[in-house]
Amino acid sequence: MASVNATIAGRQFRLACEDGQEEHLQMLARDIDQRIEGLRKQFGEIGDTRLTVMAALMVADEMSEAAHNMRRMEEELNALRDARVVSSDRAKAASDAVVGAFNSAAERLEGITKKLNQSLGSGVAIG
Repeated sequence: MASVNATIAGRQFRLACEDGQEEHLQMLARDIDQRIEGLRKQFGEIGDTRLTVMAALMVADEMSEAAHNMRRMEEELNALRDARVVSSDRAKAASDAVVGAFNSAAERLEGITKKLNQSLGSGVAIG
């Protein structure tokens, strides 16, 4: 288990994290510190607890919005997958119809060729 020293709202904190996560934790701590500093500039000295709660609410709001967007994107992805399946089924049906039409045309041409060959006699053959 690793640890990181981070400064948030002018105070030092020793935070534990998994090995390899030190830089990520430092980045998160800097983000919270910057949020608190931004709120301090906007609202003045209204107390560390209030500033920290406001920063936490900002993060919670962003997480809520991100979760909402992720659910919406998952729904869109599922709709696209469903549309792809329907499109694939339609393409298969159209392909089968085209193959059927070509086979039918080939059979008719063979029938016409046989009739022509019969009507012309045995000396001349078409096809």
